[in-house]
Amino acid sequence: MGIFEAIILGLVQGLTEFLPVSSSAHLRVTSELLGIGDAGAAFTAITQLGTELAVIVFFWKDIVRIIGNWFRSLTGKIARNDPDALMGWWIIVGTIPIVVLGLAFEDQIETTLRSLWFVAFTLIFFGLLLGVADWAGKKTRPLEKLTWKHGLIYGFAQALALIPGVSRSGGTITAGLFMGYKREAAARYSFLLAIPAVFGSGFYQLYKAIKAPGSTPMGMTALATVIAFVVALFVIGFFMNYISKRSFTPFVIYRVVIGLVIIALLMTGVLTPNGGANVALGGGATEVLGALAPVAA
Repeated sequence: MGIFEAIILGLVQGLTEFLPVSSSAHLRVTSELLGIGDAGAAFTAITQLGTELAVIVFFWKDIVRIIGNWFRSLTGKIARNDPDALMGWWIIVGTIPIVVLGLAFEDQIETTLRSLWFVAFTLIFFGLLLGVADWAGKKTRPLEKLTWKHGLIYGFAQALALIPGVSRSGGTITAGLFMGYKREAAARYSFLLAIPAVFGSGFYQLYKAIKAPGSTPMGMTALATVIAFVVALFVIGFFMNYISKRSFTPFVIYRVVIGLVIIALLMTGVLTPNGGANVALGGGATEVLGALAPVAA
């Protein structure tokens, strides 16, 4: 991985992390088309540290208030049923599934489930599921009505994002819509819920990479992470404004199209399920990359 590839992958990570289109799937496909093979689960997890830092910056006031009230509720300085204190508990509850399942299926997540056939299928299936949820969900429940049971359901939905192609935000937002939450409420909780999980996963992979020098290109990974952070700041603002007024239909269509394109590339041999692209960034691959411009957007 060189500087050019790191910049492209950083842009892709920043652009797609908070949209319900699966950043891990986009990194998986883009790295193949760049001719560098699978960038790997470690690269994905570490670059997500940059995008999650953008969440902390964007929701700083909310996060400080939630953490502060959570601690104050423990000491009895405020009521334990304070909305922000409860939100702290619901984030903890919602984080449990992804921690347990992530550790239990670590090997499969880093190998088998990164097959592009899985990626294509999950992009299409969970894209259509998002469309159904957006159409059928009542979208009337505010975030203040969140319960520990709903927090746990959100948590299991987030855990599905361990599979590239599902989408962390897409999975949790879909669950929220099915449970009747407003679009912006489902998205806000999705972003807050991701903080402990992403930082835990990212720092764990960073620790593993440091212990095994050469397993992950640290310099290029750091560059991609910084770029992802800057881009993600703008994407979060855009996305929160967009969903307060519009449906998820464009994202559903996009996911299905990209999934079908990946299947076509696999069937024609341009991409291999578990290896590198069969073409490098020469004339032929450049045309393929051009046809797949939405992957990097």
